[in-house]
Amino acid sequence: MSDSTDVAPDVAKAVRRRAHGLGERAIGRIFLAPSIAFMALIALFPVFYAIWMSLYDIRGFNREPVGVENYVRALTDPGFWNAAQNTLIFTVASVSLEFVVGMAFALIMHQAFVGRGLTRAVILVPWVIPTAVAAQVWRYMFDHNPGFVNAVLGTDINWLRDPAWSMVGIISADVWKTAPFVALLLLAGLQTIPKDYYEAAKMDGANVFQRFWTITLPLLRPAIVVALLFRTVDALRMFDFAYVFSGYSNSLATLSVYAQRFLVAEPQPGYANALSTVTFVIVMLVGLTFISRMGRHMVGDVGRKEKR
Repeated sequence: MSDSTDVAPDVAKAVRRRAHGLGERAIGRIFLAPSIAFMALIALFPVFYAIWMSLYDIRGFNREPVGVENYVRALTDPGFWNAAQNTLIFTVASVSLEFVVGMAFALIMHQAFVGRGLTRAVILVPWVIPTAVAAQVWRYMFDHNPGFVNAVLGTDINWLRDPAWSMVGIISADVWKTAPFVALLLLAGLQTIPKDYYEAAKMDGANVFQRFWTITLPLLRPAIVVALLFRTVDALRMFDFAYVFSGYSNSLATLSVYAQRFLVAEPQPGYANALSTVTFVIVMLVGLTFISRMGRHMVGDVGRKEKR
């Protein structure tokens, strides 16, 4: 029998691990546990604290437990449902337009042509501008007194006073600001598609639209889902543009603006935390729906590859 010193180092390590009853996964979990616990504490503490605060009626230094009364008030508050409707309209419209514009930008940036680097930089510039700054600039352009947008379009619309037109302005500003982010995510997906697929499709006589519909869209689906997930979750929490354009006005308030109103303008921290918790639950459910659908698509893609 050979001496233990002749055993390879990696085999010796494996033997020692098994002797202690620990495998690689168990050791990995042990080392990751403190980091995961710390991150969970940071992420979950504000959530539980907000839930706890929402169970009280807080006015100044007075605190009275009211149970779920704040949640009942929220669900029966016309202002809350108006904010939810504004948030839904903004989310559906902005995310849809951002996907279309972002896809166009991604396809442009993916092409090889002279000046592609400069084109990419120009497209991505709006994304790096702070949202509050972009909101102020767009509010000034839509303001009726300077009338920049009206001068360009040849109209005489009071964009900041009419709720419907204000929503158009907010959606336009948000699309301008965040469509480049969607384009960046889609561009990353486009760069993973093998060029051989397009060359084979060309040889089969497929035109540009057919190649886009049968090759680009199906293979880009994971990137599309990720882009829609990020933008939908972010749009549901939108605060900056709505607040800069109309302040705490109920006609244009989103869920975040409405919750902020009862935290700052009309201090009722208990009710504000209840509104924030409801908003958090809505965002979480939407995010989990996207993630579950993305997981099913990935499993389906793996299954189809294995069959091939």
